[in-house]
Parts: sequence; structure tokens; C-alpha cells
Amino acid sequence: MKQNEKLTAIIGGTGLTEYSGLDIQDQKIIKTALGETSAPLIFGELMDQPVVFLARHGHPHKLPPHKVNYRANMLALQEVGVTEIIAVNAVGGITSGMDAEAICIPNQIIDYTHGREDTFFDGVYRPLDHVDFTHPYDEALSNKLHFSAEAKNILVTMGGVYAATQGPRLETAAEIRRLENDGCDVVGMTGMPEAVLARELGIPYACLALVVNKAAGKSEEAITMNDIYKSLNQGIHKVQAIIAGYLAS
Repeated sequence: MKQNEKLTAIIGGTGLTEYSGLDIQDQKIIKTALGETSAPLIFGELMDQPVVFLARHGHPHKLPPHKVNYRANMLALQEVGVTEIIAVNAVGGITSGMDAEAICIPNQIIDYTHGREDTFFDGVYRPLDHVDFTHPYDEALSNKLHFSAEAKNILVTMGGVYAATQGPRLETAAEIRRLENDGCDVVGMTGMPEAVLARELGIPYACLALVVNKAAGKSEEAITMNDIYKSLNQGIHKVQAIIAGYLAS
């Protein structure tokens, strides 16, 4: 990669590497001072732009959300020269319009997780410091993803609040009512601490949240993994198209 060249990282499931026209060039297992990444980093070109893919839960999918080494993942991306990160997250829909296969580009997040290694400034790896997290997602990158969706006539909700819960279990109906009362629009398990770690490293970070089910209590039907995977497989093509359109712009 040339100096000052953009290098986009895409974090999500392994299916994200199944793009038409994607040229995979290399895979690397990265060992950082804080451990290994969840999976090998996959380097390639998409729309003639350099990209790095990282399977957040490992490959095969094996790591529960609270056991992902988010610090190693983000540190590795910085070490290979990543200049921006697009996070793809499967989420449950809470508010009106957040139905299966809907896409939200959130602008806020509330962290309900606990016990995760969620900072580089822990007084051990790096001295104590504090970062401004008023606006957790990069506005410019989020807007560009929105423009790409509009250009491809893909309906997305611009703005919204992502609730990051502990997992791996799904939430109760009462918990979802609480999240809604707190102002949350979608709920997922991997939005934090990724977002704040990117901020601590100074890497622009935006999220494409793909709704794969109505959250607990928001539908009369039981939530099944078969339905979740069906929505994920059908909706991921829209996510891929948005990212490809952004890279081509």
C-alpha cells in the first residue's frame, strides 16, 4: 500500500468476503501485544480499492460476543495500516421500521455490556487517558455509506441508537422494553467496545446494522435461529452492495 493510500477494513461475518469481483491476495494471522485476532486478516482488492476483512467471531464462527478479543482485533488493524473501519453488525429491531432485513446506520450507542476489556488506556498497556466519545461513529464515513445506499436505491435508516448487550443469549421482552424506553432503535452484542477502541486509536469507524429479527416481545412469533440466518443471508447482499458502491465512489 502506498503512503497516504486509503485502506478500508470491513469487520463482520465470513460471508462478507463472498463478493463478485473481490480479489483475495493474502491472509495473515496477526499476533499483537494484546493477543491474536479472532481470525486471520484477509487482504484483497474490491472495486480496485485495497480492503482488509476480519471475521469478528472467528472462522469458523466460534467466539461468543463477550469472548472476542476486540483490543487485539483493533490493534492489528492499526498495525497493518487501516485508515477506516466499516463494521457490519447483525441486530434485532426495536422501533418502528426496524423489521427483518432493514439496515440502520446508527449515530449513537449505549453500552450495556460488562466485564469486557474495553480500553487501551488501562494503565498497563497504555497510561490512563480519556477520549471524547460524544459522537461514537464517524459522521463523514457514515454519510458516505448512506449516499452509496441511496445511489443503489437501497433503503436505509440514517441515524439511530444501537444498544450493545452482553449476550450470547437474546434479550427478554422486559429488557427490550427498557432499551426502548432508553431510546434504543436496534440491539446487538458486538457494537462495543469496537467503537470506542477505534476512537482511542483515531481510526474513523462507522456501522451498517442489519436487522435480522424483531427484538423480543416485538413480534408474536418466537425468535428462531433459522429465521435469523435466513434474514442475514438475504440482507447481507444489500450490505455488500452498499460497501462496494462506497469503495467505487
